[in-house]
Amino acid sequence: MNAFWRVALSGMFVLLAGCAGLSEKDRETQLAQTPWATQSVQMMADGDAVSSAPQWKHHKLPGKTPSQFNYTRTDGRDAMAVMAASSASMLRSATRIEPAEMGKVRFSWKVPELIANADMALRDADDSPVRIILAFEGDRSKFSPRDAMLSELALTLTGEPLPYATLMYVWCNKRAPGTVISSPRTDRIRKMVVESGAMKLDQWLDYERDIRGDFERAFGEAPGALVGVGIMTDSDNTRSTARAWYGPVRLAPFAANRD
Repeated sequence: MNAFWRVALSGMFVLLAGCAGLSEKDRETQLAQTPWATQSVQMMADGDAVSSAPQWKHHKLPGKTPSQFNYTRTDGRDAMAVMAASSASMLRSATRIEPAEMGKVRFSWKVPELIANADMALRDADDSPVRIILAFEGDRSKFSPRDAMLSELALTLTGEPLPYATLMYVWCNKRAPGTVISSPRTDRIRKMVVESGAMKLDQWLDYERDIRGDFERAFGEAPGALVGVGIMTDSDNTRSTARAWYGPVRLAPFAANRD
């Protein structure tokens, strides 16, 4: 284990030890009250934040070890630190942005190291050090029989059906930015590469993306309402360890982006 990971793991164990006595509900309450969560809100047309922040919740996946999410201050930024050790889970928030109001998503992340054997086009290697996840409504009658079956299975296992469409912004080991990768499990999940390779590791990177334009490019149709936003660092398929930091995730409505 190199020096970075000894320090990182050591710091994580300290954070976890301080939270060991908390219930999952208490931990979620704490996460929702952090500066990161209160800054991760929908933005008004005049640039001011809405008065009530969304409720961020830790969403665990059936049969998966959950990743660890902890608020921190790093490099002068409010951040959500995520540690994945052969694990996968999401920190997510419900929202509702109608297509006519849909504008941009602003986010940032810092990744110290890529996942060496990850390949998001392959079922057994579908891991990423960072993902920004957007979930959308739509006409479920368009589901293929396979996707309809997967949606029913998701409902049985988690109490929630598969979203009509999920767009992810990801960091890929090799594919060029702008590449769209369909999930090997369902084409209702598509991943848009926004960063590639190792050139920009270990530094904060800031992004602003046109949600409607990216959705149309990825799925070939207009989006329905945006109903969920999440962050995810996963390493369950490659059985590896990954760490990342996320800045606040902000949504800007269409009116705020008119010239």
